Amino acid sequence: MMSERVVRLAEVTRVHGEGPQAVRALDGVSLEVAAGELVAVMGPSGSGKSTLLNIAGGLDRPTSGTVAVEGAELGTLSAKALARLRRRHVGYVFQDLNLIPSLTAEENVMLPRELDGVAARQARREAREVLDEVGVPGAGGRFPDELSGGQRQRVAIARALVGERRLLLADEPTGALDTAAGEEILALLRARCDAGAAVLLVTHEPRHAAWADKVIFLRDGAVADRTDEGADELRTRSGGAR
Repeated sequence: MMSERVVRLAEVTRVHGEGPQAVRALDGVSLEVAAGELVAVMGPSGSGKSTLLNIAGGLDRPTSGTVAVEGAELGTLSAKALARLRRRHVGYVFQDLNLIPSLTAEENVMLPRELDGVAARQARREAREVLDEVGVPGAGGRFPDELSGGQRQRVAIARALVGERRLLLADEPTGALDTAAGEEILALLRARCDAGAAVLLVTHEPRHAAWADKVIFLRDGAVADRTDEGADELRTRSGGAR
């Protein structure tokens, strides 16, 4: 039985600038991520990985090609409708986390729900539930600079997961974490994926990509290789991710 497709990119190209100074950040990239599927994106620096995530989540628009999330083609949406879709259906874990330092962990997680018009009491309840889920139940009242690196990562993931979002975009979510903490974060993403989310993960670590169902290798903005054979196949081919 085929899983429901959550995000689809078809022949997506993104060009920055014009004329001889133009930079082709993405060049005809196509991919799909279904509910319950974790897809890893690998490649050298400057290969287009972060641009791909931004376009998949509607933070940037392609120069050509189409992007659809939950069946809605992003290029046909108004700015207001696109913002609404991002708030309700797409969660981001940014490389630098982007937690707001003046808000507590709980308030950071509540924020996207409140921006979507959810009452504060409900937003707080949802924030506490997801903070429990990601393993930092006692951190809600603390500010980001009072948390460890691993706790901040988990709060950022909680903010990405809160509500009913089914598309999770994670840009190097294990960042500066040690090996054990990084594996815990990947296990958390895998668990959310197994519960029905679609996860698109950017990583440079083959051991992290080994958690994925599929791996896409980018080079110079184009898909240089891909494998659908899972972790064992990746481990034999991970040299191509350098």
